[in-house]
Amino acid sequence: MNIFNFVYLLGGLAMFLFGMNFMGTSLEKLGGGKFESVLEKMTNSRIKGLLLGAGVTAVIQSSSAVTVMAVGFVNSKIMSLNQVIGIIMGANIGTTVTSWLLSLTGIESDNLFVSLLKPSSFTPIIALIGIVLYMSSKGEKRKNIGSIFLGFSLLMFGMESMSDAVAPLQNVPEFTSLLTKFSNPVLGVLAGAVLTAVIQSSSASVGILQALTVTGTITVGSAFPIILGQNIGTCITAAISSVGTSKNAKRTSVVHLAFNVIGAVLALALFYGINAVFTLPFIKTAVNAADIAIIHTVFNVFATAVLFPFGKQLEKLACLIIRKDDGEEKTALMDERFLLSASYAVEKLKQQCDKMAALSKDNVYLCIELVKKYSQSVDKRIAANEERLDAYEDELETYLVKINSLDLSSGDSVNLSKLSHAIGNFERIGDYAFNILKTKRKMHKDGISFSSNARNELEVMSKAVSEIVDKSVAAFISDDAVLAAEIEPLEQVIDNLKAELRARHSKRMENGECTIDNGILFFDIVNSLERIADHCSNLAVCIIELSQGDYHTHLYLQSIKNKVFTENFELYLEKYKIR
Repeated sequence: MNIFNFVYLLGGLAMFLFGMNFMGTSLEKLGGGKFESVLEKMTNSRIKGLLLGAGVTAVIQSSSAVTVMAVGFVNSKIMSLNQVIGIIMGANIGTTVTSWLLSLTGIESDNLFVSLLKPSSFTPIIALIGIVLYMSSKGEKRKNIGSIFLGFSLLMFGMESMSDAVAPLQNVPEFTSLLTKFSNPVLGVLAGAVLTAVIQSSSASVGILQALTVTGTITVGSAFPIILGQNIGTCITAAISSVGTSKNAKRTSVVHLAFNVIGAVLALALFYGINAVFTLPFIKTAVNAADIAIIHTVFNVFATAVLFPFGKQLEKLACLIIRKDDGEEKTALMDERFLLSASYAVEKLKQQCDKMAALSKDNVYLCIELVKKYSQSVDKRIAANEERLDAYEDELETYLVKINSLDLSSGDSVNLSKLSHAIGNFERIGDYAFNILKTKRKMHKDGISFSSNARNELEVMSKAVSEIVDKSVAAFISDDAVLAAEIEPLEQVIDNLKAELRARHSKRMENGECTIDNGILFFDIVNSLERIADHCSNLAVCIIELSQGDYHTHLYLQSIKNKVFTENFELYLEKYKIR
């Protein structure tokens, strides 16, 4: 093997790793976060978790991504530790699909139809189709399909290149003697674990081992412990991901490690125990890529079958290793592990924004209640909610920036822009609600009260503001552009209400029915209510402008908005008794 073979090997490895990553990322984009959503919603039993973990891993071609996501689920309290055990076991089975795909490179036959199954026969065609779809498609879905084809082609080209590059090593005695040492179970397990820990992908490390089989020097005795070590090495990704997480999230990575270590120990004991008694005749037989896939699959199915009934015991073991302390753990609103999937991260951000919307609505309602009559308990609830809204803004804005740095689909970009506007508007709604609270605190402290006319007018405006907040929050949560189009006419009414109420109160001040100090407090409340309506209007405009659809849809929504404004403006004025 000369320097050119070595360079060719590195190039093949680069194509192989990039192709695997590119294909997985494209599959994730095509799924739009649906794979993670399915895992989240359908794991109420361990057997379902096992099947879904295997299925999702087989699709996105990464057990590491699935186990890291499982750590995120537990850290965010979306799932319990017991629920994700099935997912972890299923991920180990699902990852064997990659080795079976790669085993196709080892097909050798004179039969035409069998030869067509060899990747070198069909990969160029898939690559051609992929590049045509990728470069000519305007639609994101077709472009992602093209990316999947390109990723698969690069993966297979890389595998073929590595196999061609290492083929001359069969004539190198030093290489043969090195591989013979891996027949030692301890060295084999360590070699597999270190290789996988370095590249952080068991699928990739198994692929590299499959490429080395073309040398004819990889035997069953040396491949078996290496594969077991590769399963242990893949735990490093989840372990790193669990740093700084909750106790249960750390326990998730411990379960993952314990499952693979115990499975490897049992498999080694069984395999070498049988060999010691019966002397297995095939232990020194050279293996090919398909044999590696078989060993990989048999081990993972074996480990899952043996340890599946002991899920609770694995959970107890993790709890013994990571003990509970007396300190209260704070759960972050958003888990950074969700950033592995941009679409899923956007979906989780939307869920938190929905909670923020409901919280801001609750604070407006509480402040309207406070306008009627001051209450110490309501005061405390509003203040607590305002702190939570500020925390929402800080965490969600920070997370939004992180999502924005990812490779987003056009749909995710639109949704992210909508969420960015929403976070700011909901926080400002909370601020103006808190301003009302401060005004009422001053009134309560100084023993100030409004006249019956002033109270009635504030109640009229409060009803209008309650309605616009209701419509805005509902339109945002359901992403209803038609409902959002009804908000602007009501905001115009509230603007008129503000002007009318200020005029009436100014007249009362002129007539000596109200003091200047009282008048300033009255204007403060009216201004805050009107500003709440303004931010509801901002939110509605954003929902309409960023609604999914073409130009005709936009015109339709605009016509609805104009129609609602024309027909209902007079009705609003009558409803809130401004005449």
